[in-house]
Amino acid sequence: MTTPRTPTGVPTHLTQGRPGTTTPGGIGESTLRPDGILKVTGEFAYASDMWHEDMLWGHTLRSPHAHAELRSIDTAEALATPGVHAVLTYDDLPTAVRHYGLEIQDTPVLAHGRVRHHGEPVALVAADHPETARRAAAKIRVDYRELPVVTDEASATAPDAPLLHEGRADHHAGHVPHPNIVHRQPIVRGDVGEAARRADVVVSGEYHFGMQDQAFLGPESGLAVPAEDGGVDLYIATQWLHSDLRQIAPVLGLPEEKIRMTLSGVGGAFGGREDLSMQIHGCLLALRTGKPVKIVYNRFESFFGHVHRHPARLWYEHGATRDGKLTHLRGRIVLDGGAYASSSPAVVGNAASLGAGPYVVDHVEIETLALYTNNPPCGAMRGFGAVQACFAYEAQMDKLAAALGMDPVEFRRLNAMEQGAVMPTGQVVDSPAPVAELLRRVKARPLPPERQWESSEGADVRHLPGGLSNTSHGEGVVRGIGYAVGIKNVGFSEGFDDYSTARVRLESIAGEAVATVHTAMAEVGQGGVTVHAQIARTELGVTQVTINPADTRVGSAGSTSASRQTYMTGGAVKHVCGLVRERVLDLGRVKFGTYHPAWAHAELLLEDGKVVTESGEVLASLADVLGDESVEIEDEWRHRPTEPFHRRTGQGKGHVQYSFAAHRAVVEVDTELGLVKVVELACAQDVGKALNPLSVQGQIQGGSTQGLGIAVMEEILVDPVTAKVRNPSFTDYLIPTILDTPTIPLDILELADDHAPYGLRGIGEAPTLSSTPAILAAIRAATGRALDRTPVRPEHLVD
Repeated sequence: MTTPRTPTGVPTHLTQGRPGTTTPGGIGESTLRPDGILKVTGEFAYASDMWHEDMLWGHTLRSPHAHAELRSIDTAEALATPGVHAVLTYDDLPTAVRHYGLEIQDTPVLAHGRVRHHGEPVALVAADHPETARRAAAKIRVDYRELPVVTDEASATAPDAPLLHEGRADHHAGHVPHPNIVHRQPIVRGDVGEAARRADVVVSGEYHFGMQDQAFLGPESGLAVPAEDGGVDLYIATQWLHSDLRQIAPVLGLPEEKIRMTLSGVGGAFGGREDLSMQIHGCLLALRTGKPVKIVYNRFESFFGHVHRHPARLWYEHGATRDGKLTHLRGRIVLDGGAYASSSPAVVGNAASLGAGPYVVDHVEIETLALYTNNPPCGAMRGFGAVQACFAYEAQMDKLAAALGMDPVEFRRLNAMEQGAVMPTGQVVDSPAPVAELLRRVKARPLPPERQWESSEGADVRHLPGGLSNTSHGEGVVRGIGYAVGIKNVGFSEGFDDYSTARVRLESIAGEAVATVHTAMAEVGQGGVTVHAQIARTELGVTQVTINPADTRVGSAGSTSASRQTYMTGGAVKHVCGLVRERVLDLGRVKFGTYHPAWAHAELLLEDGKVVTESGEVLASLADVLGDESVEIEDEWRHRPTEPFHRRTGQGKGHVQYSFAAHRAVVEVDTELGLVKVVELACAQDVGKALNPLSVQGQIQGGSTQGLGIAVMEEILVDPVTAKVRNPSFTDYLIPTILDTPTIPLDILELADDHAPYGLRGIGEAPTLSSTPAILAAIRAATGRALDRTPVRPEHLVD
């Protein structure tokens, strides 16, 4: 059997210098991405590039209906197609476990009895060519009887509503008012009724947030290879190897140790790879045929093959006194979870607990729930519930400021939380919360020049709304400026046992100490492979660091999501490096302790491949200490514990850490044509500690750009009558290009969180929150229109 090509594209030895220390390439330095050159030159190997000489190609037959009874499936003609090796339906599954799910196991491996959303998998085909597999799948005859669809709260909770998961029994069922509600979380604090009577100004609004796609560049793909021990080796692009393993093993009927998973090249994720896609399907086909099976979704399939961001309807009421202090908040957030639960319960928890924003409000009532509908399944996406809430509460802040005649930034600063503030959940914010300072910084930044399309060198239509389409020449263009700030939690919450595992080995090779770091962290583009090497250099004082490919041969690293990996797996690497360092020093004390009394010191440092005292005296080289021995340690590391939110009041210490970002958006709007140009999107964010400043900048600018997308162009359109997706392609689902992306100047604060490794703060999600409402605020300022939904379309801006 030929070994499949699964290169990660990650060179292992990084030697950039870190000013001020003798060991180059440590934390605090902008070390380059090890996979960067390979990616920009097109040489990086993604999951879709994997190959095996005798492999088959898998294909999935998907439902053309959003809700239908499956009367029969005839696979005879497909099986008779030359080149077809297997066709599988629900009845061919090998075990009694035929459902999976992140939190609730409600998703069938293949549809049975009925389909619940457009594009649901119905059957699988394995053939010797991808086109053969597609043609064979088209020959499968499925008899559907269409059923009424559930598409919103009214149809989901109506007395005669069809129950999408009738008879389900799970840990959420006891406290939801209807079986078509996945999860419900109230937040109740103080006396809202009494506080409302004291309010001098009360504003309310209803807001609509569209369904956003993660739009990662690399579609779902993987390679499953049957093994001689009856198991399977799976090479897969995912966000959490061990979560996949936990869901795959029961369906295959195999012990977890017989399913060996290795991370292949991931072309972006943003939450869309937290749920399974082709993992079980590929393994089933490989085990059935005895041959390796590769599955690669095309872009059309990808829109059906992963979850999306929850669309939402949000109602808010805020009150304030005449001097601008918030009195109370009432809110109701309804998230559309689609046909299956995915991570909806956790998204509900985030939207509810963060629904008041980064403000001091003593009296709060918020109800948040997620629905089961026949719309596409929704789950994790960057910002995870807090994005939708931020859009609504920031619009409310502008309404209140206008009603009070106050500057919108000063109104926000007056009510901004700071360290020591109490969240509506009762949790004390016990690390820096520089909300007012972030707002001050974005407001103080100089504004970009106006009418940039009119330059001394001639007109440049790229600076105009409409850009290269040359639709406007500036006659009806108006500038608007808007502000917003948001709060996002970091890490898994609500009592989840969030931990990460690292294995670190230190050895001498050719007279030089070399460290090897092995974790199961999914590198999806966030730069963890760079940070882990930086941490190892800092903690072990070595220059050469090898990062092993992520796989399930080491303990779980958790998901690459929730802005948690640098904190959690970085924390695990730091922790284990500390254990390795102490073991190495113990070796040195045994070998050299009788020759130099300094070896008895409690504090000895490893720097630049040497053991040194605090005063800089060199005691020995690491290579001499190690000799022919190596030190290898694997261990788990956990952050501070959290607790579940109370089911009726929402009180509880549910989060580990909070992150904050503020934006100022400058837009120019052609009020005659309804075209928008985002000129600048300035951001200020506290990152605690920038372990890799260049990577930090990329995270903030990337998150800001995704927020721009949902503000003015991105939305999956679902037919309200049939619940079918209308735009499953990048032809009709638009994402920002470089021509749409504005300048994104940054102001990065480093206010250490004493509870976190190196004082760092998760950064990847917070800028996605506030960029969207800042842009909407700027468009409102330019047009005078209310604009209560995302994305803004041209028809919303003209009569």
